[in-house]
Amino acid sequence: MELSSQPGPNVGPRSGQNLGQPLTGTPTPQQLQSIKAQLDLVLLALESLTGLGSEAMLAAATHLGLSDLLSDRVNLWRLRQASPLRKGQGRKKLDIDEARALVLVITHLALDHQTTIRQAVTHLESALDQGRPPHRTAMLGNYLDAFVNAYQERMEADPTSTPDDLNPLALKLLIDLLFYGNPDGSRKLWLALLDRSKT
Repeated sequence: MELSSQPGPNVGPRSGQNLGQPLTGTPTPQQLQSIKAQLDLVLLALESLTGLGSEAMLAAATHLGLSDLLSDRVNLWRLRQASPLRKGQGRKKLDIDEARALVLVITHLALDHQTTIRQAVTHLESALDQGRPPHRTAMLGNYLDAFVNAYQERMEADPTSTPDDLNPLALKLLIDLLFYGNPDGSRKLWLALLDRSKT
């Protein structure tokens, strides 16, 4: 997937780790609204599958040399609270450099947890091939429960929605994580964010 976009300032790891090509392309303010929501959902899926928390995200930011953009738990919470899907949205706005930093942190963590992600996707493929509901598999059941519980706790959800309504989103995000957990994952995620924000 290639997007034609104007180059913007690059945010990349300063630790020497190769996470793919520079993240170029400057989204509009309207696109940033969508990107904020999408990034928070990807982080929610990663949290739900692996059990990692804010400390792991901040450690990844430090490792990547991005601690000036993701400095502490309060700063990270404010960035995630900027998502338009969140309950009680804060006033903090997510700028382009912060969005790129979150992309790098997500893909770094997805790479670290690639084995777990691949196991979950393998279970999903097996369940679908056998015509079994994914939630009947222990690993996927735990993931779906954690995702639905966190989503309903943090997001402005439709009061009539049920866990079954959120399961397709959770499974789609799981498959997405598989593609982001590789050395070129940051570019793939950034291009996906730009592409989806245009619809």
